Amino acid sequence: MGKQTALMVVGQKRFVQTMRKAGADMTELKGVNRQAADIALPAVKALVPKGKSGKLARSVRAGATKRAGVIRAGKSTVPYAGPLNYGWPGHHIEPMLFVNTGVARSEPAWQRPYKEFIEKTLSQVKGA
Repeated sequence: MGKQTALMVVGQKRFVQTMRKAGADMTELKGVNRQAADIALPAVKALVPKGKSGKLARSVRAGATKRAGVIRAGKSTVPYAGPLNYGWPGHHIEPMLFVNTGVARSEPAWQRPYKEFIEKTLSQVKGA
């Protein structure tokens, strides 16, 4: 299976702990993480190398856990996703970093759902 790149909020562990202490619905955070991954997905897809078969481009997809949004590239029939993205010096493959670059370029957009989640949680705490 190809390597995965997660959308991570800087200080994610502390963020989750703080939100949990503030009474945030952590199951809701999985949805926020999915939203962020869905927002980043087009930017990543735009940078995926277009091969003859198009298998790599079709293998790029978004996912989420309670801890992070995830952009996955590759699967069992596309085992070269990781080496293309991260490189493979032993085989003279330079890293293309299409997942990393797409996620970084779309950061201002995918930060929005996190900001909204934080504001909503803080307003609930203030209202309590």
